[in-house]
Amino acid sequence: MRSTLPRAQPTELTSGLASCRHIQVQLRGSDGRKAAQMRFRIHNKMCWSRALLTGWALLLVQLLCLEAVPISMDKTKVKEEEKKNEEPPASVDTGLHYDRYLREVIDFLEKDQHFREKLHNTDMEDIKQGKLAKELDFVSHHVRTKLDELKRQEVNRLRTLIKAKQDIEGGNDIAVDHQALLKQFEYLNHMNPHTFEVDDLDRLIKSATSDLENYDKERHDEFKRYEMMKEHDRREHLKGLDDDERKKEEEHYEEMKKKHADHPKVNHPGSQNQLKEVWEEADGLDPEDFDPKTFFNLHDTNGDGFFDEQELEALFTKELEKIYDPTNEEDDMVEMEEERLRMREHVMNEVDSNKDRLVSLDEFLVATKKKEFLEPDSWETLEQNQAYTDEEMREFEEHLSLQEQDLQMKAVDLQKQRDELERQQEQLNDQKVELQMAVEQMERLKSQKVQPPPEVHVEGNAVPEVYALDNQLHHEEDAQQAHQAAPPAPQDTPQEHYEPQHPDLAQHGLPQTHQDLPPGHQEAAQGLNNLP
Repeated sequence: MRSTLPRAQPTELTSGLASCRHIQVQLRGSDGRKAAQMRFRIHNKMCWSRALLTGWALLLVQLLCLEAVPISMDKTKVKEEEKKNEEPPASVDTGLHYDRYLREVIDFLEKDQHFREKLHNTDMEDIKQGKLAKELDFVSHHVRTKLDELKRQEVNRLRTLIKAKQDIEGGNDIAVDHQALLKQFEYLNHMNPHTFEVDDLDRLIKSATSDLENYDKERHDEFKRYEMMKEHDRREHLKGLDDDERKKEEEHYEEMKKKHADHPKVNHPGSQNQLKEVWEEADGLDPEDFDPKTFFNLHDTNGDGFFDEQELEALFTKELEKIYDPTNEEDDMVEMEEERLRMREHVMNEVDSNKDRLVSLDEFLVATKKKEFLEPDSWETLEQNQAYTDEEMREFEEHLSLQEQDLQMKAVDLQKQRDELERQQEQLNDQKVELQMAVEQMERLKSQKVQPPPEVHVEGNAVPEVYALDNQLHHEEDAQQAHQAAPPAPQDTPQEHYEPQHPDLAQHGLPQTHQDLPPGHQEAAQGLNNLP
């Protein structure tokens, strides 16, 4: 690296050199003694100048050394602090078919400060009554424009779904009334597909609230059908076994049930014991230092100040692991998710006082002071609560039997249609074969061309040439003229035996009788004989 030291001003050296020049001029006119004295003086003068210059250089170096010098560092070993980009928490899937539209509308509304404050300060009853929807008139223009765009996209999505359903059902040629079909989607105003209005927000809130309330019920019904179908399949499997195999299968089934029921005690969901277990095993904290407020902040993963349904269900993982193991034959993971749903519903019913499907910090702290939190009852798992009754199982099997009969009838009809199609196909194949044979026959006839004989003259009259069928009319006219000129045949001679012989024609290789003519000309000749 090039030095950046300031250059020293060698004033003494410059003056010394000037003195040397002046002395040299004087030495030219002096004697040797004076010259020697002058050389000595010059030498001393130059030595002094050099010492002075060296001193100045050392002084400058010392001054530079007194300044702070940067220390070289290995930047590869220095870890810079990672800048954490705080991203907004991801919205949870509600399971509704319009979930994306719902989440996008909520996300953009929350970007408006006025609406966000109203949303947090409005209780669930006011939201259900549509009071929050009226605040849409006060949001910013940018948010309203984006909401308009979201609605147009959702309407186009629904129209695409309707068109796809129609294509699957085979109604491509039928005109679609999209406005009539859009009526089934109650969460938006289909009469105005271009702008997002107060009515759209009110419809969206009411539809989502109603659908979410029914969502858990539908999940329970689906699980009940799953359990009954599993039992039905087991019974049908047993019917196909002999007595020994059936006995072994029953014993194995009972053994699996006992093995599944043999698990550690399950804490009451949302109780102090259950939360302390999460505090100790999941959070790694001392159970004696359990603090409800700290626990709430630790497990409020999106930091919005509420426990939503998914955050609550995550708290029950430790309890569920006591009962279910995906590697065990006796454990059904579908039942595990149903157990998780039951636990979450139980906590919501006990803690969610305003029924907004969210647990606030205040609601949580109030619940931790109740007797149910401190001294809960034992929790009954699914194996202690059968999902269906015997009557429901009987009705379910009857319904399956009717469905099976209906399917069998449809199978018979389909088989008949298949047989009919095969018969029609055979007819078409036969017609195709006949058509091919006809085409081949026509090709053969077309390839067989009759060569006309040369023209022959017989005493007086020329015998006409034998042409193809396309000249048949011309031959018939000539034959009529020849017949009129010939003498009449005897009456007692049959017409079919009247075959005039022409020896001259035979000499030239021409046909003498009708039988000697080609097939088409035989008919023409026969027609001539029948003329009057």
